[in-house]
Formats: sequence, C-alpha cells, structure tokens
Amino acid sequence: MTLRIPPSVAVSVDVEAPPAAVWAVLADPTRVGEWSGECVRAAWLPGSSRVVPGARFRGWNRSGWSRWARVCEVTEVDPGRLLAWRTVPGGPYRDRTQWRVTLTPTATGTRVEQRYDLTGMPALLERVAALLLPAHRDRTAGLRADLERLGRVAAGVPA
Repeated sequence: MTLRIPPSVAVSVDVEAPPAAVWAVLADPTRVGEWSGECVRAAWLPGSSRVVPGARFRGWNRSGWSRWARVCEVTEVDPGRLLAWRTVPGGPYRDRTQWRVTLTPTATGTRVEQRYDLTGMPALLERVAALLLPAHRDRTAGLRADLERLGRVAAGVPA
C-alpha cells in the first residue's frame, strides 16, 4: 500500500448544460454541497460575497469518518470560463492546494475540466492523510463524479 497523495490530478467531463448554467452553480461556493461528494457545504467569510480574486470562503468536508474545514481564497476568475482558488494553510493544516476549473462550450453543452495541484504538504502530513483518507490516494473517479453532478445540477436534473 502506497501512502501517497498524488501531487496533481486533472479530470474532465462533458455535461449537457450550457456554460452559463454551469458557471452559475460553480461560481457560488455556497452551492458546493449540491454537487461535491466531499465538500458538504461552504460559506463566504466576512467581506466576501462573490468570486473575485482575494475573496474567501470556508468549506466543510467529509471523507468516510473524517471531517475538516478549510479556508479557501479565490485566485483567478474569468467569468463563465475559469475559476481558481487555493486552500489557505492554518491551524493543523499546513498543506497548500491550488484548484482550477475551466469551462469550454461544446456542441451539446460544456466540457468541465478540474485540476488540483498540491503546492506544499509536509511528508508526515501526507502519510497521515493518505492513511486516514484512503479516497485521497486517487481522487480521479471522485472528482469526475463531482463534475458529472455539477452538470446535472446546472441542467436542473437532481444530482
């Protein structure tokens, strides 16, 4: 058994919802619980209310029996096309992860691409996270399922 967290994962899916509808869901972090299999809810932090660089929100996560919350900061926005954010190290969480979601129109809807890059994680924390969060050893299928649910929510189909 390898106790590693992949340094980056990228997935993409084609969904049957127009880019504007996908963007409307994606660009509202308070809706993440509707489509994410791990982040069950999020809330804007004081002073933030929309996705602009520097805006911050807190996400509450669960994987198996583990529960944790993270502060995230929006780093890049191209409305309707790109949303990127990073986790903010704090408390016991010393790792840093950059997330990026891009939307591209297709003939039948939208190609949604999501990527994360671990930009810093102490080796001991990585081994502990891989042990306690086995789903994090390979997030490919989970992230793909998240994007499929995002597409269904955007299309108005129950996720």
